Amino acid sequence: MKKFIFSILLLLMALAGKAQVANTTELVGSWNGKLDVGGISLTIVLNIEQAEGYVTVTMDSPDQGAKGLGTDKEFLSDDSIAVKMDYLGASFHGRLKDGKLDGTFAQRGFSFPLILNRGKYEVHRPQMPQMPYPYETEDVTFHNEKDGATLAGTITYPVGYDRTAKRKPVVVLLVSGSGLQNRDEELMGHKPFLVIADYFARHGIATLRYDDRTCGESVGGDVANATTMDYMGDAAAGIDYLRSLKKFRKVGCLGHSEGGAISFLLASRKKTDFIISMAGPGVKGDTLLAAQTNRIMQHSGMPAAMTTEQYRESDELKNLPNGPYGRTWMQWFIDYDPSADIRKTRCPAMVINGDLDCQVISSLNLPPIRQLLPSSKKNLIKEYPSLNHLFQHCTTGQLSEYSSIEETISPEVLDDMVKWIQGFF
Repeated sequence: MKKFIFSILLLLMALAGKAQVANTTELVGSWNGKLDVGGISLTIVLNIEQAEGYVTVTMDSPDQGAKGLGTDKEFLSDDSIAVKMDYLGASFHGRLKDGKLDGTFAQRGFSFPLILNRGKYEVHRPQMPQMPYPYETEDVTFHNEKDGATLAGTITYPVGYDRTAKRKPVVVLLVSGSGLQNRDEELMGHKPFLVIADYFARHGIATLRYDDRTCGESVGGDVANATTMDYMGDAAAGIDYLRSLKKFRKVGCLGHSEGGAISFLLASRKKTDFIISMAGPGVKGDTLLAAQTNRIMQHSGMPAAMTTEQYRESDELKNLPNGPYGRTWMQWFIDYDPSADIRKTRCPAMVINGDLDCQVISSLNLPPIRQLLPSSKKNLIKEYPSLNHLFQHCTTGQLSEYSSIEETISPEVLDDMVKWIQGFF
């Protein structure tokens, strides 16, 4: 449920490009700063590069995973710059002052002060696994024949994996949240699925993580009209593929956000031996998204009293374009009620959420899951204090915190997931 409210957040990598301008400037290099928009702070990076007599100017928004956004130059000198992005209705102009680019970012009639400091923007991700890994990995592909999608992914085997051993390891398929993402579920410099795969491998558990259809190395499959059910088909193909290898004794699914819904869809169809739902929905889609909108508006200092009915009639829904995670996906999702699939889940289930999650609100979603999930001593439903939608320790849970937090995922959550799997399998 990676929904954002500021229009620049709607940018896709496909818009990336480089506008060439015949000029030279002393401003060559990278400049970065924070853009404050209605309580949300976004990192903006301006890249001014010179090669073969040309200067290229691009903009990054690392908090949103956007890089290399093309600009057109309006003015460029040794102490001033003005660029625009007509396709966004956006512009930036700044002048060198005390070693900083003191300027203004404007978009669609709104203007915001933006001061950029010289230097590359660097993120610190201490949990990021570093090569060489103490375990074996294998790049693989599997197929959703029905939808014509070929999914590319990576199997990470446990440390000390022995193909000849009689006791085979458990394997977990990792399914990402909404929005087309790569196999690491990469977001704002974080790679949660890579961190999970690494931690699981070091504790005897195998994983398969994959690029979403048409993302990364995966090809084929409709995305313009795809719904959660179609992405469930991709995940089901991954489960079938893992079983076909005959290398694993149990095959489970770990899904994050929309992937949590997919984990219950798979379980209700008896496809999995166990599931882990990380911030998965427990209520109907329109109820979830109305509550999400209210929480985000509340944090932004705006009135937060939108009803489910008002959300369904909102301009946001009416004006959604076609395309990946556009109108078709939304029409399906707002009508989807996970109750029946949760009720039909008979395999062991671990269901977790953070109490500061602003996107899938734990106090709204965990109680119905607790009520609907068939009783079993193997089930675990847990709410973690001070964790957000990405399961990072946080202060408010606001989306603007995601990139500034160095932690990718709570060590307690990683440890709990491993202990829960090991406790039964």
